[in-house]
Amino acid sequence: MASSPPTPAPDRYAVIGHPIAHSRSPAIHAHFAAATGHAIDYGRIDAAPADFERAVRGFFAQGGRGMNVTVPHKEAAAGLADHLTDRARLAAAVNTLAQQPDGTLLGDNTDGAGLMADLARLGIGVRNARVLVLGAGGATRGILGPLLEAAPASLTIANRTSERAQALAAAFEAQAGAADDNAPATRLSGCGYDALAAQAGDGPFDLVLHATSLGLQGATPPVSPGVLGPRSVAYDLGYGVPDTPFLRWARTQGAARAEQGYGMLVEQAAESFRIWRGLRPDTASLHREAAAR
Repeated sequence: MASSPPTPAPDRYAVIGHPIAHSRSPAIHAHFAAATGHAIDYGRIDAAPADFERAVRGFFAQGGRGMNVTVPHKEAAAGLADHLTDRARLAAAVNTLAQQPDGTLLGDNTDGAGLMADLARLGIGVRNARVLVLGAGGATRGILGPLLEAAPASLTIANRTSERAQALAAAFEAQAGAADDNAPATRLSGCGYDALAAQAGDGPFDLVLHATSLGLQGATPPVSPGVLGPRSVAYDLGYGVPDTPFLRWARTQGAARAEQGYGMLVEQAAESFRIWRGLRPDTASLHREAAAR
């Protein structure tokens, strides 16, 4: 009796960051693989900045097919990719690497698409809103383009160093024009955390997005409590069990809603899976599981 042909080894993927042990990406992609009938092996790689390029090149040299990139490597990944999608080029940050048939690496950024999908799922509007983004690193770069496309009335980037926030605002100035004939241009600006208190006269922001890595250290940005009010929505791009330090702080300031970014993680992961595997998995069951916790 002829023996059955050997089962091919699953395609290898991973998420790389520093730290990375907390990441839920392996469980999310395992769920997507099971739901779609795809055989993949998805792991974690902890690499300090000095080891990032070596780790990425080693992974792909050993047969890796794709990689997600998280803090603090997103901007470095943009420099490592051989080709960038338009949204990754605009962001100058990459969270998804995909090996191409010719062996080159494509860099993409699915963070903005993931955020906007989750905000829509939660019923959080951006159009005509006053939006504050805390942080000016790779995570912020990935979400600015889609946020500006949604036509907020204003978008302020605040960062520990005001120069970095102002430079980022200047880099995206061209995207701050009117999204359509019915929307005025977005007022886009950058400042230091200490300058936010001076904006108190305009009242609390409608939407405050936390995009720093301080939550991994159990900390929050040193911002004025006046940025939040009883009608404000606080959204942390990070996630934690049961909450992040930023969301705990937001609740003490009386924010109307405080949402963490696990839903964004799920949505950006689905977009990465589409890039790698050619189909976008359904995300509803993962959102239901998270809501039931």
